[in-house]
Amino acid sequence: MTQQHGSGSTQSTPTQQKLALLALALGGFTIGTTEFATMGILTNIADGLEVSIPTAGHAITAYALGVVIGAPVIAVMSARMSRSTLVAWLMGAYAVANILSALAPSMGLLILGRFIAGLPHGVFFGVGAVVGTAVVGQARRGHAMSMMLGGLTIANVIGVPLSSWVGQNLGWQAAFVIVGVLGFITVVSLVMLLPKVPPAPGANPASELKALKNGRLWAMFVAAAIGFGGMFTVYSYVKPLVMYEAGMAEEHVPFVLALFGLGMTFGTFFAGRLMDINVVRTVQAGFITTSASLIFLGFVEEHVVLVLIALFAVGFTSQLLALPLQGLLMDLSPKAPSLGAALCHSALNTANANGAFLGGLFITWGLGYTSLAWLGLGLTVIGFALVALFLPRKKPRDLDALLAESE
Repeated sequence: MTQQHGSGSTQSTPTQQKLALLALALGGFTIGTTEFATMGILTNIADGLEVSIPTAGHAITAYALGVVIGAPVIAVMSARMSRSTLVAWLMGAYAVANILSALAPSMGLLILGRFIAGLPHGVFFGVGAVVGTAVVGQARRGHAMSMMLGGLTIANVIGVPLSSWVGQNLGWQAAFVIVGVLGFITVVSLVMLLPKVPPAPGANPASELKALKNGRLWAMFVAAAIGFGGMFTVYSYVKPLVMYEAGMAEEHVPFVLALFGLGMTFGTFFAGRLMDINVVRTVQAGFITTSASLIFLGFVEEHVVLVLIALFAVGFTSQLLALPLQGLLMDLSPKAPSLGAALCHSALNTANANGAFLGGLFITWGLGYTSLAWLGLGLTVIGFALVALFLPRKKPRDLDALLAESE
């Protein structure tokens, strides 16, 4: 396959395009499996390393911080590198880091391993979004991004529940080993199936850094970093929440994780269609519906069936927020789209760290797992307020006016 510059797609057959997107989706599946698997094996890690559940939650925070730091740094430093080559190298590093996590003999070393594993995460999705767009064309960007992030959410249906089962029966280390093997398989798929996608013309670290001068880009970064934390306050502690509040048995937790992931998967593909129509309106809808689902969860946490419905809703609505936020940050950095997309994942994992950390504080303070939904609601509302404050009130469908202001 050859590649065209600009917004056009690669010169390839529909079958080649589908295979390329599937390779990216496999990468999303691999990353999603380990990113969220920690939530499903959190109590196993705590028991195995003889620490409290909030302390074990620091592994989630460490991974998220790795994404936050790695996304902008690697995106800037690799500006001149082939986009398709870069995603393969990033996945290779990811695979190795997960094997190292499995070998950690203490909580401190596990935290270090999770931090290292997080470093390539954001850049993989950021550069992958650019590669996917090059494959199918700018007009179908939402479809391409939903395919790749769909792999991440499908991981919550299959990979995360499987990891939870493995953690319960074979030990938490085995879950990270499985992800490492998946990572190496993904590297082979990316090398074989992706077209050659060069960096943007004139791309270099200086041009990438120039994009960081856009104030609205940083305002949306903060909105995502705070607002998306609402989902993570719940998801980071979903296992003890359903066990200790709803009274579910531990063996049913994989089913709960799968249900949450199913909601995320449907939400991702629905969001892809919506953002190809209007990115900003989809972001706004995501904040509103996520707030509503968290309110619902806050009132029903002791009723098993209603809790399951609420968790599905939180998963679905959160993706109406996550996917278009990435598109929005790409649009706010038109001359450095890889950096913009990577920054989005840096922001979302800042939200991950915020959610896990603040949720842990609420639990430590004795406020109970029920308080997590209300904490999440507060974070989501703050994020929505920032979007309303810093984005234009009147928004053209094709983002031309917003891009003109951003360049």
